[in-house]
Amino acid sequence: MTLAGVEDRYVETVLGRIRLRIGGEGPTMLFWPSLLMDGTLWSGQAKHFIDRFQVVLVDPPGHGGSSALTGPFSFEQCAEVIRAIVDDLGVEQVHVIGNSWGGMIGGTFAALHPDRTGIAVLMNATASPAGLRQKLEYGVLTRTAQLLGGIRGPLKNPVRDAFLGPTAKREKPEVVATVNDLASRVDIRSGRHAVTSVVPHRPDQRELFSTIRTPVLVVAGAEDATFPVDETEEMADSIPGARFVVLEQSAHLAALESPKEVNALIDDFLADQGAS
Repeated sequence: MTLAGVEDRYVETVLGRIRLRIGGEGPTMLFWPSLLMDGTLWSGQAKHFIDRFQVVLVDPPGHGGSSALTGPFSFEQCAEVIRAIVDDLGVEQVHVIGNSWGGMIGGTFAALHPDRTGIAVLMNATASPAGLRQKLEYGVLTRTAQLLGGIRGPLKNPVRDAFLGPTAKREKPEVVATVNDLASRVDIRSGRHAVTSVVPHRPDQRELFSTIRTPVLVVAGAEDATFPVDETEEMADSIPGARFVVLEQSAHLAALESPKEVNALIDDFLADQGAS
């Protein structure tokens, strides 16, 4: 996918070479997507903010144009990836916006590197470890994907159902097509390491998140079947002073499903924190 005004840049990190799409000038906003997605998940945000901010869209480890993963990782290593990006950009701080995996890592980075964090917007995420049902479901998905050589055929429906709710599936065929396309591009040999690290091996981060002191906006999707509202609200409750918002017609990929609403939430939060 081509985005106007952005250029590719590559950064060497503890988890390999990471591709960034960078454009604009001003305070830096770094966007990290969900599992199975790449930085273009944030296209709607890039277009909205690029006139006022330097936007940095991350292809996370093992996804998109970034290096393949050769094994599982820790969330602390993912936070080190962001730190390496910030250092490479030569900026003091970044606003961190993350979805699902990106939300978990955005919180990790804010907790471990408060001096490098402006605001954090954590969307469709959790601070809780995976339950047995989620571990089993994702275990079946990754094993089946390995047998099929990727996320294709019969796996499209369960992936779509994990990411999208009834509103998007009924009214937004372009969103469904984007999810199908991005998921089908994942190299499952690499992607399975990310899935293993983010789902069955996911740590309980509630204690860590209780140390966050940066301004945090937590966004949940009322239609999110992967991380229901109660689970995301529990994450927000663990973060001192966090603001919590529910988007009624969004599921697990709010930035893609409801870009105008998400952009407005971020704009308002930035303004409230004097960071716009």
